[in-house]
Amino acid sequence: MNFDYMYDSCSLCPRNCKVNRHQTAGYCGCTDTVRAARAALHHWEEPCISGSRGSGAVFFSGCTLRCCFCQNYSISQENFGRELTPDQLSDIFLRLQDEGAHNINLVTATQYLPSVIRALDLSKPKLAIPVVYNCGGYESAEVIKALDGYVDIWLPDLKYLSSTLSARYSNAADYFEKASKAIRQMIIQTGAPRFDSSGELMEKGVIIRHMVLPGAKEDSMALLAWMKEELPEGMYYISLLSQYTPFYKSVLYPEINRRITSYEYNKVLNKAIELNLVQGFMQEKSSSKEEYTPPFDLEGIITD
Repeated sequence: MNFDYMYDSCSLCPRNCKVNRHQTAGYCGCTDTVRAARAALHHWEEPCISGSRGSGAVFFSGCTLRCCFCQNYSISQENFGRELTPDQLSDIFLRLQDEGAHNINLVTATQYLPSVIRALDLSKPKLAIPVVYNCGGYESAEVIKALDGYVDIWLPDLKYLSSTLSARYSNAADYFEKASKAIRQMIIQTGAPRFDSSGELMEKGVIIRHMVLPGAKEDSMALLAWMKEELPEGMYYISLLSQYTPFYKSVLYPEINRRITSYEYNKVLNKAIELNLVQGFMQEKSSSKEEYTPPFDLEGIITD
């Protein structure tokens, strides 16, 4: 399907900046030409995504959020990457499959949705592995609907419940309003999580990620309570992340210019157990290390 018209007056994300992206960059920092910084087997996702061989992760440049602590800031905010056509992107998907990837993992792709759909259309006849949509959660329900039939596994963040926090750290006061609606739509589209015959690799479903931030454990616990109350039981997995590391502009926000404590993470983890939100994953406290951020060196992007 051709969705190029969506670039004309861009409303691909909740910013609705209405920029003609054929002519200039939108709020996300992107025009209508795809840019990506890495396309390689990635072993640091949840176990049911990475498996034994790795997830075929394509890291796209640009972002619709402005997270002051972004670990991937060189591509999300500084737009590092190489330009690709939909045909080249399709070839990358198929190459990753040939290399043994368990899935195609689209990391922060919303700003290029029309081009990504075109690439998926081109590769679909030969693509036999699931497509993962790995995003920051700040999505419009309409865009999620447009991806129905293209995405098998949704891997969204659910960063904040508090609009004060989301405005301060990601310049998105409406983050929870938009993300909560988008995640509901994701669950509707996939149904209950489904795994392969080994029971180890997810084939379809939703995994909601939440990274605990320094000083924000109360917001994390309130978010878990909302999930328990408002989302259908057994229809999603959760992934509680302890990997927060001060990056990018964190130094400008003293209250988050540190790693989280074991006490903070354990308070949130215990709340999840109390609410019986135990279908999912947790991280060891030692996960808050810079080496969990892959090198953005154009691996897998440079083509002949």
